[in-house]
Amino acid sequence: MLSLHKKQNSNPQIVLLVVLDGVGSAPTTVEQGNAIQGAKLPNLNRLWSEFPTVSLQAHGKAVGMPSDEDMGNSEVGHNVLGCGRIYDQGAKLVSNSIESGEIFGGKTWTNLIQNVLNKQSTLHFLGLLSDGNVHAHIHHLEKMLEHAVKDGVKKIRIHILLDGRDVPEKSALEYVLRLEEKLTKLRSDGIDAEIASGGGRMTITMDRYEADWSMVERGWKVHVLGEGRMFKSTQEAIETFRKEDPAIIDQYLPSFVIEKEGKPVGSIKDDDSVIFFNFRGDRAIEISRAFTEEDFSIFDRIRSPKIEFAGMMQYDGDLFIPPKYLVTPPAIERTMGEYLANEKIGQYAISETQKYGHVTYFWNGNKSGYFDKNYETYVEIKSDVIPFDQAPAMKAVEVTDALIKAIKEDKNQFYRVNYANGDMVGHTGNLKATIQSLETLDKEVGRLIEICNEKDIVLMITADHGNADEMFQLDKKGNAIVKDGIPTPKTSHTLNPVNFVIYDKGKKFKLRTPKQNEKFGLANIAATVIDLLGYETPEDFYPSLLEA
Repeated sequence: MLSLHKKQNSNPQIVLLVVLDGVGSAPTTVEQGNAIQGAKLPNLNRLWSEFPTVSLQAHGKAVGMPSDEDMGNSEVGHNVLGCGRIYDQGAKLVSNSIESGEIFGGKTWTNLIQNVLNKQSTLHFLGLLSDGNVHAHIHHLEKMLEHAVKDGVKKIRIHILLDGRDVPEKSALEYVLRLEEKLTKLRSDGIDAEIASGGGRMTITMDRYEADWSMVERGWKVHVLGEGRMFKSTQEAIETFRKEDPAIIDQYLPSFVIEKEGKPVGSIKDDDSVIFFNFRGDRAIEISRAFTEEDFSIFDRIRSPKIEFAGMMQYDGDLFIPPKYLVTPPAIERTMGEYLANEKIGQYAISETQKYGHVTYFWNGNKSGYFDKNYETYVEIKSDVIPFDQAPAMKAVEVTDALIKAIKEDKNQFYRVNYANGDMVGHTGNLKATIQSLETLDKEVGRLIEICNEKDIVLMITADHGNADEMFQLDKKGNAIVKDGIPTPKTSHTLNPVNFVIYDKGKKFKLRTPKQNEKFGLANIAATVIDLLGYETPEDFYPSLLEA
């Protein structure tokens, strides 16, 4: 373990880093769906205009994604924020493994296939059906289908989670029809391959941080037990739901089961093999636990089939969830949190449930627990289990209350907080509610400025990726795409940069200008924090943003 070295004549500061989740930076107007431009933000606008502010890349290669056409997300963003470096992340790791064939030569894939061949059973795929490349990618599924057939599998069932969050909000049929075309070809070659069940990702299966286990239970019932509203096809299910509620978007579509002659075509049974093909961890852990824990008791599974189960990746490396997986996640070591714990620097991390794992688990390099509990305090404010646009303030006020209380206790030197509003409300596609959520955040920033002035704390504010900055689908000219007189909502993250501003009442600190060919990104923030704390930048961290 490398040690940090104090600078000569350094003046250690107390530091508060604020992550406004999903609050990107774009030059567009509210008419183009920019909630940030539409909101009244006196505190943030003053900081961005009067104090040192730079633009940071928060997507694509700057956060370890395969290309700069790929959105960032909260998980990879917080990985980078916490470790000060860039690692190849989920989508890229999986794509590389598939391209090289490594995934298909591994022990886990071999066992899954051999189990099906030996027992003449069914191979099931479960996961998010889209090309959003945040949780999963349909291309990965297609390649695994092809290889499974090549390996001799004769019966395949697919359980699909509909997106509408990382892709356009009513795009589910595009992916369903693409998959059905693939399955039709397989059937013509004598393979028994069908979609078996599904539903919107915010309705079933993909809960995270134990916010709403009933989602997982509903998913279990349709995927495993084959219990639910039945349809002849997925297309029929989606079209029926949309007819019944024209306002509903894909991520909230109800669950469904595909039937033939009144019976589900693909419930999961003893001796089957199941692959959960999402690569991102946060919304994969709970369903993986339901499949793999013998003493699972959070809800009544009714029936727990004896199967071979594997995740695309191991979603929690410390808790070994799931025990079997296809692609090894990045081994992120020497994070800022670990360095600071070793130096006995007090750290305080807080967020509400929806982003709690981001300032702890993801921040610490996909590591559960503490490096040294004597010097780390983690606080979770429980999120409400309601649609976020119904209460756009979420738990921002309560988070600030707890944070200010902790600051006044003078026990820590580094504080970090994530406010979930810009991302979680932004994902609903509700522009008005998102504007309201941002105005709430601005008031909380005002409160933080006051306590930082009182305690002589250096305040830094940034974001992990964009979302609220682009809430309408735009055409090539940058105009909102309008359908039936209404702008088409965009519920996914954006490719826009994020602001980074540093504030201290004495204006002692300045941010440097990037060197030739240098682009600042989220990876520069860890060294900046360490710099302010009075230490040299660790080897191979991206450099500090502070002017020397």
